[in-house]
Amino acid sequence: MIKTFSRTSLLLGAPAMEKLKNSRVAVFGAGGVGGYVIEGLARSGLGAIDIIDNDKICLTNINRQILATRKTLGKYKVTAAAERIAEINPQCKVTPHRMFFLPESAEKINFSDYDYVVDAIDTVSGKIAIIECAKNAGVPVISCMGAGNKLDATAFEVADISETSVCPLAKVVRRELKKRNISGVKVVYSKEEPKSCLQSADRRVIPASCAFVPSVAGFIAAGEVVKDLIKE
Repeated sequence: MIKTFSRTSLLLGAPAMEKLKNSRVAVFGAGGVGGYVIEGLARSGLGAIDIIDNDKICLTNINRQILATRKTLGKYKVTAAAERIAEINPQCKVTPHRMFFLPESAEKINFSDYDYVVDAIDTVSGKIAIIECAKNAGVPVISCMGAGNKLDATAFEVADISETSVCPLAKVVRRELKKRNISGVKVVYSKEEPKSCLQSADRRVIPASCAFVPSVAGFIAAGEVVKDLIKE
């Protein structure tokens, strides 16, 4: 009998699909990278996805964020994500958390509820808090490093944070984790040197991005989550 995830089941096998169906994953950030993480997980048959984000979709998101269309402008990203997942896999339980995750708000999320955690946010203090909370709860975590100001989608690698180089964000995260004696953190990062970009009209320096770099980072992270869940 043809089912939604028949093709995936042919590749992974029925036991793996059952494992994914019974897994719950938290994705922090539903933007350029996180949106594609959510997409990859939903299309892989995940049974439950929590989405943590406080932003609304705006016009400048359309060039690179899968949740951003003319129809979703002005919607909270968690709302748009929940609606999209329902169109893909209505059996997936979606729990939206409309909040900006920072160390001060970390107690609002029970990390022990999850089988895996994905960090796809930009704020360094938030990234460190996500990793620290996941480690304390004994939950696997993957952290996505910088995807802005880059053009080479083939330059991404999966590595332990201690093995990263070139990426400025990875350097900061690596240093902060070392201060806290936190090790063994899987990351998606790129060795491509960030491009020098033009300033905006009001002279602010805004990270530049395109359609094909953050999407690749997000799908790589989603793939790592799926592979790790089914091998346990």
